[in-house]
Amino acid sequence: MKIQDEHLYHGAALIQIAEDHRFTAINGLKVGAKVVNSAYKVNDSIAVYFKYAVNPHGKYKEYVFTFKSDQIQQIRKIATAHESTYIALVCVGAREVCTISADQLADLIAARQKANGGQEDQYTLLVTADPGKSLRAYVNQPGKKATILGKPLVVGRNAFPNSLFG
Repeated sequence: MKIQDEHLYHGAALIQIAEDHRFTAINGLKVGAKVVNSAYKVNDSIAVYFKYAVNPHGKYKEYVFTFKSDQIQQIRKIATAHESTYIALVCVGAREVCTISADQLADLIAARQKANGGQEDQYTLLVTADPGKSLRAYVNQPGKKATILGKPLVVGRNAFPNSLFG
């Protein structure tokens, strides 16, 4: 089987989970009868959905994570079935994993929908990993570049994988 980029980048984060003393098992995760390629069940009750971005972009050096409608629906279904559901945003160039909960992702999307006056086909989550600072995850104001909507989520660089087991 050929190794895909996602195997490399998700695998780097999965190793960190497996090395944690609270780790016991990891399995593929299903939504209904379908296996979700980018999600895993950790231990008995933790669901983790992975996304990766290789390099930061633009003036603000943001890692760009795009969530299409079908991915958002998958995450919602996963969160319904698993009380502890997280999104692991692998920032490859920074060699960091920014972890947010499914509820935090839903809040960011809801704020964007409210500001936009309705749903969009996809949502872009941005993460910055400035040296010496915590990670920041946010969405921008609709129609305004470089304007953060609300307050960014501040995520400690050492939060992953601890936040999954907390």
